[in-house]
Amino acid sequence: MSKDEPKNPMDDLQKQLQNLLKNSNAIPLNFQSPSTDQKNSDSKDSSEEDPEDPILKKIRHFHRKPKEVRDYLNRFVIKQQEAKKVLSVAICDHYNHIRRCLEDPKLKEREYNKPNILLLGPTGVGKTFLMRNIAKLIGVPFVKADATKFSETGYVGNDVDDLIRDLVKAANGNIELAQYGIIYIDEIDKIATEGSGGRDVSGRGVQLNLLKLMEETDVNLFSPTDMMAQMQAMMEMSRGGQKPTKKTINTRHILFIVSGAFDQLAEKVKRRVQNTSIGFNSEPQPETEDLYQFLQKTETRDFINHGFEPEFIGRLPVRVACEALKAADLEEILVTSEGSILKQYQADFSGYEITLDIDAKAIKKIATLAAKENTGARGLMTILEKTFRDFKFELPSSGIEKFTVSPATIDSPKEYLNELLKREFPKQKKALLKDIDRFTKRFFQEHQIKLEFSSEAKDALIEKAQQEDQTVLAMSEKLFKDFQHGLKIIQRNTDESTFEIDLDTIQNPDQALSQKVVASFKKDADS
Repeated sequence: MSKDEPKNPMDDLQKQLQNLLKNSNAIPLNFQSPSTDQKNSDSKDSSEEDPEDPILKKIRHFHRKPKEVRDYLNRFVIKQQEAKKVLSVAICDHYNHIRRCLEDPKLKEREYNKPNILLLGPTGVGKTFLMRNIAKLIGVPFVKADATKFSETGYVGNDVDDLIRDLVKAANGNIELAQYGIIYIDEIDKIATEGSGGRDVSGRGVQLNLLKLMEETDVNLFSPTDMMAQMQAMMEMSRGGQKPTKKTINTRHILFIVSGAFDQLAEKVKRRVQNTSIGFNSEPQPETEDLYQFLQKTETRDFINHGFEPEFIGRLPVRVACEALKAADLEEILVTSEGSILKQYQADFSGYEITLDIDAKAIKKIATLAAKENTGARGLMTILEKTFRDFKFELPSSGIEKFTVSPATIDSPKEYLNELLKREFPKQKKALLKDIDRFTKRFFQEHQIKLEFSSEAKDALIEKAQQEDQTVLAMSEKLFKDFQHGLKIIQRNTDESTFEIDLDTIQNPDQALSQKVVASFKKDADS
């Protein structure tokens, strides 16, 4: 190109857009202009890809049986046997159908009633955990969102189509894999609340928009409100000099699961059931009855009366209510579940080479307190966090390698921790002495000057750190900040490379250093 030849402004624009896209969350699709071979390939059905494509391998070889799926879920989620049974059947039906469609593309054109699922039940019983582990088992992308973040127009909240775009992102931009993924929408009951003038208008609009996705539609991966996506479209146009190819994903085989606590609905169903059972044969209800047991008796009319559109609820044919968790269930979660939060806490302490032992009575105590939180399995983390918050802060710097938790620890964690630290003080001092060694090694690596602390200086440094509630490392860095400058002067005057840190240096480091610097000049003059 000659100097006088005008520069193409699109070249600079492309470079800028590429840099922006590298740091964005835009869907990583490949938008190069298609060659002749690519165009011919695009005209073929996507199911004619290599049958051993590793991305779709798990789906192509899906031959799970419902009981096998249930047994897999039992490893992670305690109780909820009816929910596991219903989910296992629906999942196996759906992905066996997809497998057959991949084997015979003609089956894709047949009418298919998708087993979208509605999960009802209180918070913390494992609804999300069930679906997340199912997606992991099958090998498909999984997206979770709250229904409350969506609006009918997409201007105030998110557009429901963003769910599909998020699914593509979860599949690392692979549209073929994303079209077989799972979308989980929580708090669905919040968009069905009845207002004073009837159904909530915005909630109704979100329901209808979700209805389109749950049936079958093509979703444009270029969001009109996504600037990065629009930049990708501009880049494609600049490369090919033509209108950007429309990139879409079909929702026919995307499985939708919606869930909610539905506590208000449970109250309504309770009144309906009790009104129909009034008479001599009616049985008195226990005072401590589980309100969510009535969700197992919900009917389609209950959902419609609650504020759901008939078309929307009709696209959720698989419905199952989860049970509330009792103290015994929470105890079992702590002991047997592969996803137990207790194992996570033990792993956290293990990262500091500390072993956490807990006896059976303490586990029972934790479960009992967690049940009173009324947040299901989430209550376990609430109790464990209250118990071990100070332990996580203090023990990593204490030198303690093991501690045992009893019910008394749960009742008074701070008192137990203080007793533990006093009892294990020799180990704590040993760890603090190691911190001094760490400081001297770091100081030598940075400045090539060796520090040697006297035993009195070490004791004084540890005591000073404890009095000011600081770590030994932090206290050392505070006392000897910029100390290397004076030591290098001494080193230049005396050729010394090792310096003793005595008790006086700990008590008044600046004064001690100044005296040593002055003495080094006298020694240099005498020599």
